[in-house]
Amino acid sequence: MRTTAELEERLARPSAGLIDDLGRLDGDIMILGAGGKLGPSLVRLALNAVQGSRRVIAVSRFSEPGLAQALQDEGATVVAADVADDRALRELPDAPNVVFLVGAKFGTQGREHATWFTNTYLPGRVADRFAGGRIAALSTGNVYPLVPPGGGGSTEDSPVGPVGDYAMSCLGRERVLTHFAETNGTRLSLIRLNYAVELRYGVLVDLAQKVLAGEPIDLATGQVNVVWQGYANEVALRSLLLADVPPYVLNVTGPELVSVRRAAMDLGAALGKEPVFTGEEAPTALLSNAARCHRLFGYPELTPAELIEHTARWVAGGGPLLGKPTKFERRDGRF
Repeated sequence: MRTTAELEERLARPSAGLIDDLGRLDGDIMILGAGGKLGPSLVRLALNAVQGSRRVIAVSRFSEPGLAQALQDEGATVVAADVADDRALRELPDAPNVVFLVGAKFGTQGREHATWFTNTYLPGRVADRFAGGRIAALSTGNVYPLVPPGGGGSTEDSPVGPVGDYAMSCLGRERVLTHFAETNGTRLSLIRLNYAVELRYGVLVDLAQKVLAGEPIDLATGQVNVVWQGYANEVALRSLLLADVPPYVLNVTGPELVSVRRAAMDLGAALGKEPVFTGEEAPTALLSNAARCHRLFGYPELTPAELIEHTARWVAGGGPLLGKPTKFERRDGRF
């Protein structure tokens, strides 16, 4: 993957399992938040998987110039709408299958009320609008507490323990969606994702940029989970078939624990730069166990070692970046 076109093609390449699973769904697929960082690649993946057998409806405010037209040219039914507006939400076309990607993370500090509106109140409005259908809702592994790396990470049955307003509001999203599942029969899957990576953003891009710039890398969060974005997109779509009452909860990440120190050193070797470190590894980190996901859908096609190699080549070559750091090193929940 050396060009944006090659990266987009790889992200939108459906597996045989995805094609088969979406073939078992009845009706159109709507993606809310189609203009965000995950949305466009997920729309394209769905389009390639359904192969014209039903509509893929892409809904967003579409603030990025040209994106709405590009998705429409590729076969999506594009609806420019702000789903936070009640009238716009009511006027959306009906769809029995909804992937809900809308969320707020960064800029929480000082605007906590807006974060809670987007992450907690709005999902309830969406669940009410699409009552009785299937919704795959993106959540986050941040709903779990920090845990020792030796334990293998939090499972779906582990106690939750969100830190900070972002994480708490995301748990609020899950609680509100569960309420609507119980009261109006909306089948739900809740995707607890961390951390998705591709070549334009993610933990590995954050590390590569710091290595290249000679900036110190804080080692307090010494271990992370990463997963190829294409795999996360595929699981989100396939989880529509798992949607249930009460909601089906699924951790989505890679099978490995990735050492931040080791990843930075490998990136440094590929970039010809010696990483600069600060601090020491704390005894806990935000870590998820996605064994359930891997039993259902197999392992991600790209390993951390392969992702490190691709990321180093991309960053060294001046490939375009989204400019959205993950802030994975924050341990206080302030994003």
